[in-house]
Amino acid sequence: MFAAASVHRAAHRPAEVQKSQLLSIKTGGCAEDCGYCNQSAHFDTGLKASKLMEPEVVIEKAKAAKVGGATRFCMGAAWRSLKPRDEPKIVEMIQGVKAMGLETCMTLGMLEDGQAETLKEAGLDFYNHNLDTSPEYYRQIITTRTWDDRIDTLAKVRAAGISVCCGGIIGMGEGRADRIGLLTELARLDPHPESVPVNHLVDVKGTPLSGSEPLDGIEFVRAIATARILMPLSVVRLSAGREGMSKELQALCFLAGAGSIFVGEELLTTANPGRGADDAMFDTLGLQPMAAPSGPRAQAAE
Repeated sequence: MFAAASVHRAAHRPAEVQKSQLLSIKTGGCAEDCGYCNQSAHFDTGLKASKLMEPEVVIEKAKAAKVGGATRFCMGAAWRSLKPRDEPKIVEMIQGVKAMGLETCMTLGMLEDGQAETLKEAGLDFYNHNLDTSPEYYRQIITTRTWDDRIDTLAKVRAAGISVCCGGIIGMGEGRADRIGLLTELARLDPHPESVPVNHLVDVKGTPLSGSEPLDGIEFVRAIATARILMPLSVVRLSAGREGMSKELQALCFLAGAGSIFVGEELLTTANPGRGADDAMFDTLGLQPMAAPSGPRAQAAE
C-alpha cells in the first residue's frame, strides 16, 4: 500500500478523482458467453434485449452526465463485434459527445481492419477491450472468443492511434496467481494501457458465475495497488462493484492508486452508487472531482 501510494503521488494528483459515466447503448442479446455477463444470449437472466440507441438519445444522456459532473463518457454495446451497418451511428455518437468537451470511450467488441481508423477519425479518445482474467483462467470464463482475439483487437486500436482502456474483473473464482497473471499481462502491453479498469464481479442471478464466493476486500485493494505499481502512469479505474463496497474500502482503493470512478445509478445494467452517496464520500475523504478530461498527470503532487 505504501509503495502504491508513493507511485501514485509521484505521477498523479492523489486528491483528484475523475468522474466517468458509462451508458449501455445496445443492451442484451450478445452472442458471447462471458460467464459474468447478464447481457449474454446464452443465459436466462431476465434482461430484455434492445436495439442500438439513436445518436440523439445518447447525446442527450451525455449532456446529463456532464451536468452531473462526469468528464468522461463511455458507451458500451452488447455485441460480439462492430458491424459496418452500425458505424455511421457510432461515429455520430462519438462526434456529438466529443463536441461537448467530454472524454470519449467506446466498447464495441472485436474490430475488423479499418474500423479502428474510422473511430479515430470520428474523434474517439479511448477504446475499451478488457483481458478479463489471466490467460490460464480465461477459458473458465469465456469460450466464444479467444485470448488472441482480444490481443488482436487491442493491436488494431493501438495502431490506429486510439488510447487503450484495458483491465479485468476480480472475484470470478480465480486464485491470487490468476490475479497476478492478469496484471502481469496488462503490464506487458507496450506501451501500457492509458486506462486500466479494475472491476469487482457483480453477482447477477442466471449467470454461470452467480454464487461465486465474494472476494476479501483487502485482496481487491491489493489488485488495485499492484496495478498502480506495475503501470505507474496509467489511470487505474475503480469500476464495477462499488455498490457493494463500504466507503472505507473505497478509500483504501483511492489510497492504493485508483484515480477514477463510474458515477450514475446504473453501470451498464447493474446498480451503482447514487450521485448523493458519491458526493458525500468525496466530501468525507477530501477528494476533488477532476475538472476536465486529462490523462496521466506527469507532475508530482505538492
